[in-house]
Amino acid sequence: MPWGIQMPCSCSVPPYLLQESCPCCRKPVNQNLIFVIFKMSKSIGRMKIKCRNEIRGCRATFPLSEKYSHGMSCPFELLDCQHPGCGAQLLRRDMEAHSLQCEYRQQPCHMGCGTLLSPRTQAQHSCYQQLRQEEEAKREQRRAVVATLKRKMRRLQNTMERVKRQIVLICESLEIMDDIEAVEGMGEMVELEEEGLESGDSNASSSTSRSSRSSSSTSS
Repeated sequence: MPWGIQMPCSCSVPPYLLQESCPCCRKPVNQNLIFVIFKMSKSIGRMKIKCRNEIRGCRATFPLSEKYSHGMSCPFELLDCQHPGCGAQLLRRDMEAHSLQCEYRQQPCHMGCGTLLSPRTQAQHSCYQQLRQEEEAKREQRRAVVATLKRKMRRLQNTMERVKRQIVLICESLEIMDDIEAVEGMGEMVELEEEGLESGDSNASSSTSRSSRSSSSTSS
């Protein structure tokens, strides 16, 4: 049976979603028409078909609804070898025998070093050399990590030095500003004192003139 039924509104939906309206576009659907379509889909699903691998020797016939399940188990289905590097294509029924003899088939080393070996590389394999190469590769990786961390530390130190220099310059500028403000404050105080002295002198002169006038008037 097909997975979806073609509705009158051109939507394709599974049979278990059939309702009074289309579950996709919500258009009303004639129930009698849905029943007819459902019966037709059931009839189509029971139609007998031949396997697509008939040209390779498969003589099986099955309902259309079982097409997918048969395709997943058909012994005449053409498959690619599962081992990387092998481009062989064989029938499913021959794949198991080929996998056991495939020259690209990889298995762990029987000595227990964990290396995956193919029949091609098994004769030249040495566990000692393999472990030595892996250890050297790990050392190189650690050296690269340490070198990267050192570069980052140097960049961080340079950044910190620049920040320190900027802080020193800011502090020096603030001190200069404080000195300028102090000098300006002292100048203002001097000006006030000078103004006070000038006002005192003017008061003294005015009092002297008043006293002279009073003495002259008394003598007269």
